Amino acid sequence: MPKISSIDVCTASVPLDRTTSFSNRSVAIRHYGLVKIRSQEGVEGIGFCYIGSAAGRIFNEAVASLLAPIVLGRDSYEIEDLWSSMYQESLLQGRSGVVMRAISTIDTALWDLNARTNKLPLHQYLGAAAATEVPAYASGGYYLEGKTDAMLGEEMLKYTELGFRAVKMKTGRLSPKDEAARVRAAREAVGPDVELMLDCNNAWQDLTEALQYVRRIEEFDPYFIEEPFGPDDIENHARLASATHVPIATAEIGYGRWYHKALLDSGGASILQTDAAVCGGITEWKRIAATAASYGVVLCPHWFHDLHAPLVAATPNARYVEFFPDDQVLNFRRLLDRQLEFKHGHVQLHQASGLGFNFDEGQVKKHGEWQTIR
Repeated sequence: MPKISSIDVCTASVPLDRTTSFSNRSVAIRHYGLVKIRSQEGVEGIGFCYIGSAAGRIFNEAVASLLAPIVLGRDSYEIEDLWSSMYQESLLQGRSGVVMRAISTIDTALWDLNARTNKLPLHQYLGAAAATEVPAYASGGYYLEGKTDAMLGEEMLKYTELGFRAVKMKTGRLSPKDEAARVRAAREAVGPDVELMLDCNNAWQDLTEALQYVRRIEEFDPYFIEEPFGPDDIENHARLASATHVPIATAEIGYGRWYHKALLDSGGASILQTDAAVCGGITEWKRIAATAASYGVVLCPHWFHDLHAPLVAATPNARYVEFFPDDQVLNFRRLLDRQLEFKHGHVQLHQASGLGFNFDEGQVKKHGEWQTIR
């Protein structure tokens, strides 16, 4: 039985090369929460999450003061009990947000540790539905100063030339007329046979506003419209789903199985973008995926393709991995010692044990500092 002997925690603050905008905010730096859990046998598992653009030290405190005392000295195979104990201990500090992301990160590190202990790739340890690769869509189409509609179309086309048969762009920042022009440029660039996905990033406040946009872009046959409203506005997600034939995708910052069940019961999403680094870790992600399957709902998990590729490979109702071909936006890639490869629109699964990669300690040192808890 592998006993947990130490936990290392770090917040890495990684600046973007260029300030990048979404529908309602701009980002110049990203803070990532990192964890390493080591067993008495000397095996190490890693976990990570995104914690925003400020106040990243909250993550360190959640891990070091709240969660590490629960985990240290325990058997790493006791995943379910460890999850329940961490969740129960954090009821008053936060059942979502940074504390839930800290639980997610520790839980991921435990799964990675156990897979490495058994010398199996994570997707095999979880029970693989796919052995070598999973479908991916190329994610981009961000707002940058000076970027024209034609340039957006060229970007989307470039992804298809790399072999992707599905691409995603941002929408919702400009007027309905201007956003329709952007979507038209993307669709005309990639043609009718490529799946075109639209990400609103919580752009709209009410159904009337949303329909002003959606009615103009329905003709371009989007595969889905993502996060049209704030994450807790389940009712408007359901109303919009009833008002358009375009599938609604959401839940990338959804927390826990109970939120997801309420969303599914309302009919507010036909695609879940549940993020294992947000919702409660791999343990909770598996529960949510199983529940979604009983509703006939698929999962296309939110970014962190390094984490989600093996989960998609082990989940029959998971369809796509969101893949970032470069590190301009998901600059977390700079903190890893090995990158996932893609070929013909598919991410190639790591075949080494566990997640199949480690942190690049030289890069981590540039952006943060490890704290060890024993």
